[in-house]
Amino acid sequence: MNSKFLYILILFYSHFILSQTKAKVIGIKDGDTVVVLLSDNNQKTLRLAEVDCPEIGQPFGKNAKQFTSDRVFGKWIDFVETDSDRYGRTIAKIFYDNHKYLSEELIKAGLGWWYFIYSDNKNLGIFEKVAKQRRFGLWQDENAISPWDWRKLKSK
Repeated sequence: MNSKFLYILILFYSHFILSQTKAKVIGIKDGDTVVVLLSDNNQKTLRLAEVDCPEIGQPFGKNAKQFTSDRVFGKWIDFVETDSDRYGRTIAKIFYDNHKYLSEELIKAGLGWWYFIYSDNKNLGIFEKVAKQRRFGLWQDENAISPWDWRKLKSK
């Protein structure tokens, strides 16, 4: 293996590990938003990266919230901050139970859309396509409306 490549790989991996933060999930706002307690006892709201779940008033919104709750509520998670949104929430990739990626798990279960506008992870698009073909979760509804379109309709 090329030593330059190995150096870059080690640098990338160490950056990823060092940029992770541990926190305990103490609240679930909806399928793609959780509240965590940091080691300094401060709370932080995290918006999941790369996925958009149905809103609470939307079909399957409660299912997505329950799925997220079942996976991470009361547990210690690792997260990597990727950005912040217009509401001041931290956008983050959340990992739980031996590095499962929560956004990916929601998409695989058919409880969230791949947020392709803000993601270049094509695997998530493949997982969404499979969930749709198998009619998992929200894909049982042939007329499922994405949360971003649903929010536009609600604002009118």
